[in-house]
Amino acid sequence: MKTVLITGCSSGYGLETARHFLAREWRVIATMRTPRAEVLPPSEHLRVLPLDVTDLDSIAAAVEASGPIDVLVNNAGIGAFGAFEAMPMPMVREIFETNTFGVMAMTQAVLPQLRERGAGAIVNVTSSATLAPMPLVAVYTASKAAIEGFTGSLALELEGFGVRAKLVEPGYGPSTRFTSNGGARIEGMITEPYAPLAERAFSALGASTAVTRPTDVAEVVFAAATDETDRLRYAAGPDAVALAASS
Repeated sequence: MKTVLITGCSSGYGLETARHFLAREWRVIATMRTPRAEVLPPSEHLRVLPLDVTDLDSIAAAVEASGPIDVLVNNAGIGAFGAFEAMPMPMVREIFETNTFGVMAMTQAVLPQLRERGAGAIVNVTSSATLAPMPLVAVYTASKAAIEGFTGSLALELEGFGVRAKLVEPGYGPSTRFTSNGGARIEGMITEPYAPLAERAFSALGASTAVTRPTDVAEVVFAAATDETDRLRYAAGPDAVALAASS
C-alpha cells in the first residue's frame, strides 16, 4: 500500500484529494495548520498531522512523523485579489511564503527519501491563472508561475533518479475556502481607479458556468501522481482544460 502526504487538507481541493486517495486504498497523511480529523472519513489508513508550510520546524516534524511516503502533493495555498498598486508588500511576501517558498521547502524536505529509493512523485498544485493573463491577481499568479518554472526544471533534475515532478493547474473554483480566503484579502485592494475593472472581472467570474469542482482537481491530482510517463502538466476543471488547449 502506497502513502501520500497532502498539504492544505482542511478544505477545498486538499480535503477532496485526501478523500480521493483514501477511497483508492492509499495511506493518507493529511496535513493542516490546525488539524481537524472530523472533516475526513474515519479510516485506519488516515493520519492527520499539523503542518505550517512556512515554518521549517513544522515541516521537519511533519515529515519525520509521516515516515516513508511515495507521493507528496503540495496543495496548500492562499489567494489574493486586488490591484497590485494597493497591495502592501508584507501581503506580497505572505503569499509567496506559502504558495512558493512553502512548496519549495516541502519538496526539499521530502526529496532525499524519494531519491534514495529511486521512486515516487511530487505533485505541485498551481493555477490556471498561469495559463493566460488575468487582472487583479498579479501577485498570486506570480507566486504560482514561479512554481511552474521550478517544477519543470526539477523534473529534469530528478528523472535520472526515478522520481517524477508534476504540475496540476486547477481552474476557478468559487466553492472552495481558498476562494473565500482570497476574497477576505480584497478589502482595501480595489481602489477607486480600479473599481470598473474589478466590477467587470467579478461579473465575468460570476457568469461563468465552466467552473472547477474540488472533485475535478482530486481526480487529476491522483492521475498525475500515478502517471509514470514524463508528462509535466495536467489541467483540472473544464475552464482550465479550455485555457490549456488555447495557450
